[in-house]
Amino acid sequence: MPRKPQQARARATVDAIIEAGFIAVSKRGTHATTTRQIAEIAGISVGSLYEYFADKEAIFEAMNQRFVAEVVALVQPLVPTLVRMPIDQAVYELLVAFGAFLRKNDERYLKFARDSMQAELQRHLEPVTRLLMDLVTHYIMHNPASVRMRNVPTMAYIFINGGIFAVVKHLSDPNPPMSYDELSRGLADMVGHYSKQELASKA
Repeated sequence: MPRKPQQARARATVDAIIEAGFIAVSKRGTHATTTRQIAEIAGISVGSLYEYFADKEAIFEAMNQRFVAEVVALVQPLVPTLVRMPIDQAVYELLVAFGAFLRKNDERYLKFARDSMQAELQRHLEPVTRLLMDLVTHYIMHNPASVRMRNVPTMAYIFINGGIFAVVKHLSDPNPPMSYDELSRGLADMVGHYSKQELASKA
C-alpha cells in the first residue's frame, strides 16, 4: 500500500512526481503517459514512485486536486479587489487571471486541462464553485444596490455553472471558435448586461 509522505524529503518527492505528471501529460496526454515516464521526469525510480502512488490514475487524481487547490489559491487574494469593481470588469479580470494561470510554465496546466477536464476534473470543481458563490456574496455586501436584482442566488448559480461549462468546453476544444480573451469578454458582457438591465428596471 502506498505510504503518505511524512518527512519533508518524502513530501518533496511527492511534489516532484505530481509536477512530473503535469509535464508528461502536457507532452503526451493522459492515455499515453506512463508511470515510468513520470518517474524519469521526476528523477526517481519507478519503485520509488510506487511507494507513494499505486498507479498513474492515483497520480492523475493528485494532479486534479493540485490544479483545483491552486485555482482556489489564485482566486482568494483577488476577492477584495474584485468586489470593488463593476461586475462586468470583475468577471473579466477574474477570467484573465485564470487564463494567465493556465498559460504559465509552458502552458502545462492548460494542456492538462484540455486533456482531462471533461472526464475527471469537473467532479473536483466543487471547491471552486463554492468559492465563486462566496465571491458573489462578498460582492453584494460591498455593492448593496445588487440586492435589488431578482433571484440573485439562482442567477449566480446559472452564471457560475454556465461560465464554468463554457470555459471547460473552450479548454477541451483543440481548435476553439474564439480566443480565450473573446470568451472572457463575452461572459463578462453577459453578466454586466443582465445586471444593468435588472438595476435599471428597479430604479
